[in-house]
This record gives sequence, C-alpha cells and structure tokens, in this order.
Amino acid sequence: MKKALDSVLQAIGNTSLVRLDRLASAWGLDGVLFAKLEYLNPGFSKKDRIALRMIEEAEASGELSPGQNVVELTSGNTGTGLAIVCAVKGYPFTAVMSKGNSMERARMMAALGAEVVLVDQAPGSPPGQVSGEDLDRVEDEARRLVKERGAFRADQFALLGNIRAHEFGTGEEIWEQTGGRVDVFVDFAGTGGSFEGCARTLKKYNAAVRCYVVEPESAPWLAGREITNPNHKIQGGGYSRDLPFINPELVEGYLTVSDDEAAEGARALARHEGIFAGFSSGANLQAAVSLLKGREKGNTIVFLACDSGLKYLSTDLFI
Repeated sequence: MKKALDSVLQAIGNTSLVRLDRLASAWGLDGVLFAKLEYLNPGFSKKDRIALRMIEEAEASGELSPGQNVVELTSGNTGTGLAIVCAVKGYPFTAVMSKGNSMERARMMAALGAEVVLVDQAPGSPPGQVSGEDLDRVEDEARRLVKERGAFRADQFALLGNIRAHEFGTGEEIWEQTGGRVDVFVDFAGTGGSFEGCARTLKKYNAAVRCYVVEPESAPWLAGREITNPNHKIQGGGYSRDLPFINPELVEGYLTVSDDEAAEGARALARHEGIFAGFSSGANLQAAVSLLKGREKGNTIVFLACDSGLKYLSTDLFI
C-alpha cells in the first residue's frame, strides 16, 4: 500500500502502461500495442509532467520569484497542469487560450484558481479547429501579459524542462515497464517535448528503437508536405510551425492521421479497452496501427494516451 502524499504534485508521473490485446485482436493486428495512460495524471494529461518540471527548474534557477505571476499559452492541458502546480506552490497563474479549444479545459483551469484569458480565433477558423494562425494570436496576448505584469513565462515551446520531464520521467518509465522490449515509439507532435524526451531515452538504451512523429493528414508541416487545411480537429498540436525541440536525427519517419481516423481511434480505445482518451490519443493509435499493418508488422509499439476524453465532451468526438 502506498503512503499518503504530501501534495497532489507527488501524484504526477509513474502512469500505467497497458497492453491492448483486445483491440489488436478485434482489428486483426500482428504485433503488440502498448498505451501509456498519461490521462491518469492529476490534470488528466501528459502536460502535468512538464508543468511541474518547468516550475521547479525556474524556482531552482531564480527565474521565478515567490508570489510572481506565471503566464503561459495553452490548448488547455499545459494550462491545467500549471494551474495545479501553481495552486499548490502559491503562484497566481494566467492561462491564455484560443476560443477554438474545448471549453471544458477553460472551466477546469478556472476551477483550479487560474485566470483564463480567451482569445478570439482568426477569421474563418471554425470552433474546435485551432490553426497556427489562431495560436499566433494567443502567443501575442501571452507576450503582452508577461510584459505588462512582469510575469514569468512558462514557455512550453522553449523551456528545456519540457523535454527533460519526458526524458527522465516518461521515457524511463516506458523502458522499465516494457522490460526493454520495445521496438517502436509513436507520438503526436504538439510542442515536440514528449517525442524528443522519450526518443532520447529509448534510443539511449537501444539505438535500434524507431521513433515516429505523428501529424494531422491535412497539415503535415514537419514532414515538409503540402498543407491542405490548417484547421483540423486534433487539438493540442499540428500547428504548422517549426518545432525546435525535435531532433530530426531521432525521427524514423513522419506519419499522418485524418480527423475521422483520430476520432475513430479514440472511440476504439474506449470501446475495446475501456481507455477514455482524446483526439491525439486516437491519432497515436491509428499511426501505430498503420505501422503494424506495414513496415513494423509483428513488432512492439508504444504510444501515449495523451489526455482524457472528458476534455472533449462538448465536441463531436463521442456523439
């Protein structure tokens, strides 16, 4: 039996890894699939890890002062993680988010004590489909608030704590939980931190592990292909922008998944495995499935179940 924790922050990380034999059997797959249940973190996503790491590193370096305002842009998950960390540690937190993201996220951050600043989408951007242009508007507002308030910017696209949270946390856990028996890792690209961190660790232990980046089918920016529609439904990534965190030398290949495929993947996780996750988790599953049906047939693949399906009940994901 585990001992009582001093705070909820100690509940971040050490998430379970689940073998998806029921789904693999139902879909006739040759190989082994593992999902790492990152939605079991207190804020229901993998971003709790980076929120804690970025704040703790800023405290240690002196960049963050006691009682200082913390500001960051978010699709909702990093903001939720930061809201939890800041609530426990006593920092006022301001989350800056596009109105195109699901409103469950804004409500959850506000419930955790965050100030939530919602930014209008760019003209022509449909609700629920956040583009790179929408994110640029959120970035502008975040920068304005940081300057105006003398705030600490918990910049998930720039602070190396993002990578280190996964390099020394998630990646190590995957290696230990699989007993080192992992051939492939796939990950949907948001900031690129979880891909880079996990890939570094897995390849440190076995250079033959192959790591694939997942992108929306209509916005394969990192793969260098044509952007046909920057407004896709896979929230939290696929923003058609460079991601400096990702080292191309660690990338075995780039995979794409459509909105409909991502949604069906999330629904299949729920239906076959009882795993209630969001769009990006469904995208990761579908990318892994495409590999098991092709170049990685018969191998063992690990992906992240990035966040909870509870964050998408206002969307059409589970209608």
